[in-house]
Amino acid sequence: MRILLAALTAFVISAAVGWFLIPALRALHAGQSIKEIGPNWHKSKEGTPTMGGIMFIAAAILAVAVFGWRDMATGDWSALFVLGFALVCGAIGFVDDFAKIRKHENTGLTAGWKFLLQLAAAIAFLALLRRTGHLTPSLYVPFFNTSIHLRWEVYLVFAAFVIVGCVNAVNLTDGLDGLAGSVTLPVCVFFAVLSQWWDQGAAGIFAGALAGGILGFLVYNFHPAKVFMGDTGSLFLGGAVCGMAFALDVPLALVFVGVVYIAETMSDIIQVGYFKLTHGKRIFRMAPLHHHLELGGWSEVRIVLIFTGITIAFCLLAFVGVMYRYAI
Repeated sequence: MRILLAALTAFVISAAVGWFLIPALRALHAGQSIKEIGPNWHKSKEGTPTMGGIMFIAAAILAVAVFGWRDMATGDWSALFVLGFALVCGAIGFVDDFAKIRKHENTGLTAGWKFLLQLAAAIAFLALLRRTGHLTPSLYVPFFNTSIHLRWEVYLVFAAFVIVGCVNAVNLTDGLDGLAGSVTLPVCVFFAVLSQWWDQGAAGIFAGALAGGILGFLVYNFHPAKVFMGDTGSLFLGGAVCGMAFALDVPLALVFVGVVYIAETMSDIIQVGYFKLTHGKRIFRMAPLHHHLELGGWSEVRIVLIFTGITIAFCLLAFVGVMYRYAI
């Protein structure tokens, strides 16, 4: 019940914040710059307010504060840990967005700086989870009800790079109206249900709050978008998704719930690699995958709905695969 109340509260807060935030962003000329290499018709989106992720970030903070205090009072700080990590990722995105707006172009922090900042945040987050007993150096294998035990050093290196990869994969998915939010919504519901199933309420409060916040944001972000989440929002979502997976100690579940993130990232890697190897040839019309489908005649709404449907199906599959991770 608290998870549902957190979700409902976050939805109302997010939608209410958006009512005031969007005009404020317009007044501040915080508009999105569109890359020249993107689809031509995306130029019409130039100037749409960005950094709208502040809506669901504010909603998640307030909802966790209201509904998560009971868990924190009993010593379960996992919701706060995940929220804190997501906020650090969102702060990196905010700096990036601010630099883009200041320079009036779609380039902010360099890739190197983003990587180093995200890696440092990931290591600190993992160290915190380890110190508080929320993390073990074992990889639970979905469907096989078994774990692969690793040395802590090996596990932490693996986990840090998985987190950085996941954060950036979610960021890469944010390329169409409503896409990143719509795909991440069922992922949050998955972690909320899983947390409730295992009676680990704190992480579920955060997951439910974020789900509600995203839904409130989509009121303004679904096609045609009145606001974009920006890197502020997409990096926050990336941090939240992998943060929940590691806080619940089921990182391999990301392979299933993050199937769209993975497909988007792999399409980009394959395109760049093939282009360099063949000196100019391409496999996809344009990368990442959502642009390839756009140029094939798919509408933004169709892509969003299909990608979301795929994510829902794989979230259901993931639940079956990890539901017996803990005794119930």
